[in-house]
Amino acid sequence: MNSLSRHVRNVRRVAGFTLVEVLVSIVVLSFGLLGMVGLQAGSLQANRDARLQSTAVVLARELAEMMRGNKDQALLATSPYLIGEISSNPLVPPTASYCLAIGQNCGTDKAAVAQAELTDWLARVSDALPGARVSICRDTAPFASDGTAQWTCTSTDNTDPILVKIGWSRPSLKTGDTTVQQASDRPSVVLPVTPGSTL
Repeated sequence: MNSLSRHVRNVRRVAGFTLVEVLVSIVVLSFGLLGMVGLQAGSLQANRDARLQSTAVVLARELAEMMRGNKDQALLATSPYLIGEISSNPLVPPTASYCLAIGQNCGTDKAAVAQAELTDWLARVSDALPGARVSICRDTAPFASDGTAQWTCTSTDNTDPILVKIGWSRPSLKTGDTTVQQASDRPSVVLPVTPGSTL
C-alpha cells in the first residue's frame, strides 16, 4: 500500500513537471515567432523599396527613349524636356500639353509632342512613386564628394550630359526606426541620357 501511494505521488510530480516544461517551451517558441514576424515585416519593406526602385529606373529609361525618339527637341539649348526640378504633387511640367490624348492632335509640332510626352510621363511618375520629385537637367557633377546623389544641377553648357534624377519618400529600413526619407533628401535614381547628335 505504501509503495502504491509513493508511486502515485511520483506520477503526480512528473505530470506537474511536464506541464512546466510545456509552458516554458511555449514561451521560448513565442519569442522565436516574434523575431520571425519582425524579419517578415523588414523583408516586406525591403521588397517594396526594391519594387519602387525598379519602377523608377524603368520610368527614367522610358523618358530617355522618348528623348532619343525626339532628339531634335532633346538637344536644343531650351529643350522642352529640360524642366529643372519639380516637386509639386502631382508633378506637372511648366508648360503642360495634352495633345497626345485621345481626340487631340499634336500635328507635326515636335515641341508640342515633347511637352505632351513629358506631361504624360510626369503624371505616371506621380502615380507610381509616393511623394515623387524629379529633376531633368544638364549636369556634370550629379554626386557630392561623399558619393551621394544631389539634386542641384551644376551645368550651363549645352554639350554637357542630360540627367534624369528621380526621388521619392521611403520609410527607413532600419529595425525600429520610424523616420521617413523624403524625396527632398536626395535622388534615388540618376540616369544619364544620350539623345544622340544632330546630323
